[in-house]
Amino acid sequence: MSYIGKILPVEGYYVRLNNPLPEGYAVSLTHLYQPLIGIQAVMLYQTLLHDIPLQQEGSPQTHHSLMNYSSLPLDEIYQARRKLEGIGLLKTYKKEAMPQNIYMYELQRTFAPEEFFADAMLAQLLQHHIGEDKFAQLKNHFAKNERTDAGSDVTAGFHDVFQTFTPTVVPTSENTNNKVEQHKTAAIDFAWIKQMLKQRMIPSGKVLTAENRRLIQQMMELYDLAAHDVEKALMWALTEDNRLHTEEFKSACHDLFKAAYGNPRLQLSAKQEKATQPHSEPATKEEQLIHALETSSPKQLLEDLSSGNHASEQDMKAIREVMASQGLPSPVMNVLIHYVLLQSNMKLSKAYLEKIASHWSRANLKTAKEAMVFAKQEKERFQKGKAQRQSNRKQASKEIVPEWFKDRKTAPSGSTAQAPQNRDALQEQEEIADLLKQLSSKK
Repeated sequence: MSYIGKILPVEGYYVRLNNPLPEGYAVSLTHLYQPLIGIQAVMLYQTLLHDIPLQQEGSPQTHHSLMNYSSLPLDEIYQARRKLEGIGLLKTYKKEAMPQNIYMYELQRTFAPEEFFADAMLAQLLQHHIGEDKFAQLKNHFAKNERTDAGSDVTAGFHDVFQTFTPTVVPTSENTNNKVEQHKTAAIDFAWIKQMLKQRMIPSGKVLTAENRRLIQQMMELYDLAAHDVEKALMWALTEDNRLHTEEFKSACHDLFKAAYGNPRLQLSAKQEKATQPHSEPATKEEQLIHALETSSPKQLLEDLSSGNHASEQDMKAIREVMASQGLPSPVMNVLIHYVLLQSNMKLSKAYLEKIASHWSRANLKTAKEAMVFAKQEKERFQKGKAQRQSNRKQASKEIVPEWFKDRKTAPSGSTAQAPQNRDALQEQEEIADLLKQLSSKK
């Protein structure tokens, strides 16, 4: 996706540091943050940091000067800025002014190395990026152990910028909800977990400490786990004295992730930024349906259409095989499921699914809206063809028919002109049309 135009060269910016940096921050940037966000984002952080003493009050620097410092085009600077925001090293404030907007870049304090390893999400990500051996080496080494009105906060969050994996098929576990938009994270309901622990006579206060709550939230976001999967992982990781073994909990979450998504590689990658549009709720019934088809998983859709009943393993297997063989995106598959159910009296026929899926795959449909428009066009084309055929038959039936053809029904039993009594009406109309055509050609 192009990021050109997100910021302009003539727009100004100021920089400030929210808190003093820890000793060894440069080591953290190079060895711990850089594998996650890349060298350009680290370079941008360093450049902005050293811009602070050079600022002149009332005279913001322009992004054009930042382009000169970094020898990077502005779209790459913007991508690097978003990575810093997503990883928590930068807050961005935008103030609309004339003639150009002014940005305030507030650098956030980096973690010291020992603090970095204490953060479960960052440590887990780093381990996946650099491998267990290098991770263990770094961990063993480092374990030695007033603001002005800057404008509205427009800083991107972690899940606005990054995705940790991109599944190519629906999850293999029937009990796992496959979200169409990865990492569309909602806050976990700790009240529900507390109630679940209470039902099992487990003291929730020992399990849901502030540190454990943070860990649970992070693992749920990192591995895109459903609430019931978090419950499983918690129960697996409880010790005999009802305390949470954090390493076992992280391992359990990773195992559930592998079981659900076929063990994809867990890596940070840039998420496509959506075009900025005014937020509006779906207005029409059709828009509401499209929104539901875009944001639901095939499993959720089947369960919704079955009044909340669990989707059968047979149906899910058919959907997985069709999606995998034809490469249909989840929203398009949802439209296909909906279409097939409506056309087949709410029965999900695998043969019918495969037949239409191969056609839609060749049409290269990507969104639910595209699939719905395409399905409508195909249905209208079929109905027009059917109506045309019926019209032709009606027109043929109104043509003058020779009396001898009409009388063939009343002819003697042995007459060769008599048609069988059980002749279908449609066949009779087609015969009339054929006869008239033959007579017309002879004339």
